[in-house]
Amino acid sequence: MTTTRARDPSQPTARAPASRLAREPASIRLAGAELLDSREILPGQWLQAYRAPGLVAGARAGQFVHVRTGDYSGLVLRRPFSFNTIDPVAGTLTIHFRTVGRGTEWFTRLRPGDRVDMLGPLGRPFEVDPRTRHILLIAGGLGMAGVRALADEAIRDGRQVTLLFGGAGARDVYPSSLLPDEVEYVVATDDGSVGHRGFVTDLVADYEAWADQAFACGPLPMLRALAGLAASRRRRLGVASLGRKRGGGRPIPAGSAQARRRAFLQVSMEQNMGCAVGACLGCVVMSTAGTPQRVCREGPVFASDEIAWEGGW
Repeated sequence: MTTTRARDPSQPTARAPASRLAREPASIRLAGAELLDSREILPGQWLQAYRAPGLVAGARAGQFVHVRTGDYSGLVLRRPFSFNTIDPVAGTLTIHFRTVGRGTEWFTRLRPGDRVDMLGPLGRPFEVDPRTRHILLIAGGLGMAGVRALADEAIRDGRQVTLLFGGAGARDVYPSSLLPDEVEYVVATDDGSVGHRGFVTDLVADYEAWADQAFACGPLPMLRALAGLAASRRRRLGVASLGRKRGGGRPIPAGSAQARRRAFLQVSMEQNMGCAVGACLGCVVMSTAGTPQRVCREGPVFASDEIAWEGGW
């Protein structure tokens, strides 16, 4: 299913292309964020807008915030939320989450004007190759929150964006009205109630030749399947091999921004987090080199070929 939409008034305001902004992730800040709007956009899924000018300055798609929850009555750990949208001009951000327990339920009781304590921006962002013109975004369920901000960045940089979304059924499909008009939006549902009947990964074959790079967030089985697809096509996909001489130049360190920028597929990992600053080691995944990678620090974004997908972590 491909849809077109009228622009939602809550969408970020226009600003300079992301390529003109600082490419290094911003330093981490602690900020009080004021709730501007809170609404349930799908059953059990909420979209909240906050004003936090000091925190969003320099933030990039793929990063996240760590938010203190509640009134300290047993809710000790902060909750991590991806930047769903980022608007440095207005000084605002949005988060998209599902209610799964006391912590996230607490957020739904907030009202405009309430303030929360946010730490961020955290983690490493998506890296787009400057030669990339066609971007394929792939989201499974709540994984939409992990890639949504990249759609805005890519469009501001003059790139074309196709977003493939997968959900269980019609009641789980992300509203097209919350996406930029320029995005081609294609949906797959398990039960076939909207769009393609089957998995979102079924749709990738129709776009892999068109895409210069792909960026994904969603359940682990989805990411594993996409990584396998990218590995099997690596010699003929994307921009990674364009304009490069064989055997020349310095080696590019695995896991570096430059290496990720050259990858066809980057994935945003969803792991449970405790501290979100790399100390507790509660969000570790294993790399193909056999070294532990902290999703909160070395991630949440990785090149798909960095991760040992069958590692059992």
